[in-house]
Amino acid sequence: MLGRSRLPLPYQRSSRRISRVLGLPQTAQTRIRTYRVSIPCLNQDVFHSQLEDSSTAAILSSLKAPTTSPQTLTEKIVQRYSLGLPEGKYVKAGDYVTLSPHHCMTHDNSWPVASKFMSIGASKIHDRKQIVMTLDHDVQNKSESNLRKYRQIEEFARKQEVDFYPAGRGIGHQIMVEEGYAWPGTLAVASDSHSNMYGGIGCLGTAIVRTDAASIWATGRTWWQIPPVAKVTFTGTLPAGVTGKDVIVALCGLFSKDEVLNHAVEFTGSKETLKSLAVDDRLAIANMTTEWGALTGLFPIDSVLQSWLRYKATEAALYANRLMTDGSTTTRINHQRVDDLFVNQIAADKGANYTKYLYIDLSTLSPYISGPNSVKIATPLEDLAAQNIKVDRAYLVSCTNSRASDLAAAAKVFKDEAKNRGGKIPKIAKGVSFYIAAASQPEQLAAEEAGDWQAMLDAGAEPLPAGCGPCIGLGTGLLEPGEVGISASNRNFRGRMGSTDARAYLASPEVVAASALKGKIVGPGWYERPEGWSGIVRGEGDGIKEEDRMITAEEALEKVIGQLDNIVDTAEEGILGKEKDSGDMDGSLIEVLPGFPERVQGEIIFCDADNINTDGIYPGKYTYQDDVTVSKMAEICMSNYDPAFSSLAKEGDILVSGFNFGCGSSREQAATAIVAKKIPLVVAGSFGNIFSRNSINNALMGVEVPRLVQRLRDTFSAPTSENSQQNIKEPTENKESLDSPPPAPQTTPKEENLLTRRTGWTFVWDVRRSRVEVQEGEGGPRWAQKVGELPPNVQEIIARGGLEKWVKKEIDTTA
Repeated sequence: MLGRSRLPLPYQRSSRRISRVLGLPQTAQTRIRTYRVSIPCLNQDVFHSQLEDSSTAAILSSLKAPTTSPQTLTEKIVQRYSLGLPEGKYVKAGDYVTLSPHHCMTHDNSWPVASKFMSIGASKIHDRKQIVMTLDHDVQNKSESNLRKYRQIEEFARKQEVDFYPAGRGIGHQIMVEEGYAWPGTLAVASDSHSNMYGGIGCLGTAIVRTDAASIWATGRTWWQIPPVAKVTFTGTLPAGVTGKDVIVALCGLFSKDEVLNHAVEFTGSKETLKSLAVDDRLAIANMTTEWGALTGLFPIDSVLQSWLRYKATEAALYANRLMTDGSTTTRINHQRVDDLFVNQIAADKGANYTKYLYIDLSTLSPYISGPNSVKIATPLEDLAAQNIKVDRAYLVSCTNSRASDLAAAAKVFKDEAKNRGGKIPKIAKGVSFYIAAASQPEQLAAEEAGDWQAMLDAGAEPLPAGCGPCIGLGTGLLEPGEVGISASNRNFRGRMGSTDARAYLASPEVVAASALKGKIVGPGWYERPEGWSGIVRGEGDGIKEEDRMITAEEALEKVIGQLDNIVDTAEEGILGKEKDSGDMDGSLIEVLPGFPERVQGEIIFCDADNINTDGIYPGKYTYQDDVTVSKMAEICMSNYDPAFSSLAKEGDILVSGFNFGCGSSREQAATAIVAKKIPLVVAGSFGNIFSRNSINNALMGVEVPRLVQRLRDTFSAPTSENSQQNIKEPTENKESLDSPPPAPQTTPKEENLLTRRTGWTFVWDVRRSRVEVQEGEGGPRWAQKVGELPPNVQEIIARGGLEKWVKKEIDTTA
């Protein structure tokens, strides 16, 4: 029994709260040691107030009261790289922080970032050791315009004395890992959506956009909101013939209802379970958490990782010259640094709060295939193999699965077959093209030394330079209309790897190789189903059977109190309601800065669809064209979603759409195109995380009002009753998408054909009162509701015309 004097203050407060709601006697308060495990309620404010010291925390930083709550591994790493935190402040999901990342990588988009950097008046990178530049996306393009851009990037990098890796050296994410820039326990960012990959080695990696990158170049920092954290527990061990790629393909397909959308994911499991996942498997899993909808995918720092780091440290010391580095690799990867890492090993606290718990039993998995044309469709290999699906092109490329171990697995398919042919490597099937590209030159060198690279060449594979290439629809070997492709890469949505009339599947390297050899989707036959198998075991929770669970009495009490706490949250929501009535919304007024409008209003133009991705908003074929005019951007805005949008939308309209608007890639033009169209405000049921970043960074305002979306749908359309994962709808003109797919099928009205509709409704956002008002047409109902506050620091960024101009002002102030 615990007395009052032994209760920490937060526990006392939570005890009183539970007693009040449940009607417990006051004496009971002193007997309960409460422990918060409820889902945290994210603050609706866009940013917290700026700290007084503008030189270190003028962008965005949390000012919430200190807490002694246990932290997740994600929160602990963010804590390390947050600037300007009040003394005693422990960050948690939902907080806005000012981040100074350990490293920041840009690739082919380095020149657009440099242009932004120079346009804001910056001339010298704040911390040259923080920045890494690589050329990897369009490395096969030998046009003068692309070569000129590459020269500009290299010259800029040399001038700024930052680390630079030229075209053909490797894919940026692989370089970040193999060169030690992404390091366990640190935070690294990159202007590419597959930065999640760094989580495979315990480094918190997340994507940023070009404007963020320019801000980091100029000031060493940017802003970030810590996402809700989901815990994914692995149980069992991987059977022979099942890979990390199969794990993530299965996760994307089996948990396909956006369970981890816009979450940080932490993977965990027993020591035995995690030993069955090699680091290369972990990198593949973390890499494709992007396709799963997550913002990060983080593995623990454990003995498996320690062994891998020891090997890499030895390799760096012995083969620095052969690894095509300038010798600096050993300053980042060495045994002393590994020693320090595990002396001060960082891990999630016991009892840390997670918003969601999922599990999957690895021992029940079999090889899985993703597709066609969606990561949300995952099918056991044996089911697809039975369909005799002809393959035209096979790809062993990308940062997901082109490391030496992947190349070895693919080569083994041909080597095993050679044993039955007198040692002669067999040729790939007639009519099949097989493309191979290593993740980096060092990985290719390792494959060459092992004879794996040559074995695939002997089989008829066509080698490509280390780079992204066909994975993003650039260069040699793109899918033609009617063709079927199978790839070890990370994305297979329609049109990404070539024609929109082609079908694309994703699989492990060995399945890709076997399919190329046989000319149809098949496996190498390495998998043996465990005896007594009855299906994949997965679900919500941690996957541990209650009869096998061993917890202390204290943990049991904490679990009960946590459950009571959740009941309290639910009860309070039921009593108080999630939305306040329009008569109870005056409340306190927020400050509106000079130059920022107190009210934003206009007629609603409604784009009735969920999951409109950034390619629907701004076509991918324009993404890497740096000379698109403002008028052209306005013309093509939303054109992949609806070609009629340009003629229907007018200056000053309020654009309203469904849920998860702006999901997908990091292209900031999705926001700037809407600004170019002179639409001041976007309203949605919810926004994709990275679109929200781009909106604030580019002075586009956004408000989430799910009620409005429902009212519009009730009035103008009948939505589809259910989404078929086998019939995913995308914009019909989605042709040259280079980035992300929608995390879920795009749904459109069932009874209405209008993708874009002028409604005659008016929308008013009262910024000072944090309230929106809707007039449902002339003579129609009028209603209002509260929305999240827009604090002064966010107003300042938007009022100045975006983050670039904000940074310029900061530079001018400190000059």
